[in-house]
Amino acid sequence: MNIVCLDMEGVLVPEIWIAFSEASGIPELRRTTRDEPDYNKLMNFRLGILKEHKLGLKEIQATIAKIDPLPGAKEFLDELRSITQVLILSDTFEQFAMPLMKKLGYPTIFCNSLEVAPDGEITGFKMRCEKSKLTTVKALQSIGYETIASGDSFNDLGMIQASKAGFLFKSTDKIKADYPDIPAFEEFDELLDAIKKAL
Repeated sequence: MNIVCLDMEGVLVPEIWIAFSEASGIPELRRTTRDEPDYNKLMNFRLGILKEHKLGLKEIQATIAKIDPLPGAKEFLDELRSITQVLILSDTFEQFAMPLMKKLGYPTIFCNSLEVAPDGEITGFKMRCEKSKLTTVKALQSIGYETIASGDSFNDLGMIQASKAGFLFKSTDKIKADYPDIPAFEEFDELLDAIKKAL
């Protein structure tokens, strides 16, 4: 029994925070898990900037509404789901992910949730569990699944390395150089072929 675990941002859809950084004109919000391995530090940094600029969930969701999946992502996901189970493991938040899941045909996603005040201010965030991607992959393995994982960032390395096969996809030159043993791909058809061989 196989299950493929995929990251969302940078793999299936563009990075939400980069899109919002461009829409809001705030360059500091371009930082992602590709730049900062400590997710709590990164999110607290982001929330501080949002507060400073008096920006909330409504403004971010307006940007997300204009984001489309990466070219070929839905077709890749549709084909993959026709041959095996697929689970999207993301450190994003339900309030961000749902409009994008609609555009991807409602695949299953495990992610986190934001704490939002009545006025729309994002006051905090609730992580599903510690090291959510690695923890989830290990849990799936404990109930009889063999996992295959792919992602682009520091927070994907745990699940990639713990799986029977793992791949970097559209990652950074630094991560690819630091982890030369992990096969790295740039195109969906290459990733699909690699996953099919691993199944």
